[in-house]
Amino acid sequence: MWDEELKIAKQAAVAAGRKILEIYNGAEDLNVEYKDGDMPLTAADKAANAIITELLQKHFPDHAILSEEGKDDLSRLENRLCFIVDPLDGTKEFLKRNGQFTVNIALSFEHRSVMGVIYVPVTGDLYYAAQKEGSFLESKNGEKRRLQVSSITDITALRVVMSNSHGCKEMDELIGKYQLKNLKSIGSSLKGCLVAAGEAEIYYRFNPTMEWDTAAMQCIAEEAGAIFRQMDDTEMLYNREDPLNRKGFYLINQLKNRLR
Repeated sequence: MWDEELKIAKQAAVAAGRKILEIYNGAEDLNVEYKDGDMPLTAADKAANAIITELLQKHFPDHAILSEEGKDDLSRLENRLCFIVDPLDGTKEFLKRNGQFTVNIALSFEHRSVMGVIYVPVTGDLYYAAQKEGSFLESKNGEKRRLQVSSITDITALRVVMSNSHGCKEMDELIGKYQLKNLKSIGSSLKGCLVAAGEAEIYYRFNPTMEWDTAAMQCIAEEAGAIFRQMDDTEMLYNREDPLNRKGFYLINQLKNRLR
């Protein structure tokens, strides 16, 4: 149903990722600015946003766009279809030069994420999904495989992915309560991709995020069989007037792993 949107979103994510990589590898000055206090904004964020929005607007002029680096036009609220874009998810990781950053493009239809694309510029990995069509990983060499969450529910074997840059006491308390040992800190939406790929079982985020941080990841994870909910167990909706995800969220492979 969303074949054309998925096709163009994949093209846009890869094109933006290539530009990001040029800047990352020193082809251009980073031109780092700061917004909202300590949130970095680089030339790569701006360049990627321009590439993505131009392509999406060209092919889908009637779809709304909500982008982290774009001016928010609230007329999007009247549109059933809205692309939700983070042109460079993990700018702090980009500046740390650890490779853990992504390009995120999602499509919401009637407030639900129905398509998601996540591109990893440094590795060339392309994660993508569309509602009822499954979740996939396409590698740089063109190999493609379908993603499926793991079946692990043994508490001693659970693999937990956590943020590099956004720790919190609630997560520390959860780790202590269940004596979780298999912990991995990683940046950006890569955490959700690891759950979708069966390489981790738990990703809890107590701190607030934004719609563009979660929309693509949610679709990819859910199409791989994962469970994604806000911390109060309600559904995460998109294309809202306030794009702040205030309640946090959890992403797990199996319902049994809903730790409290």
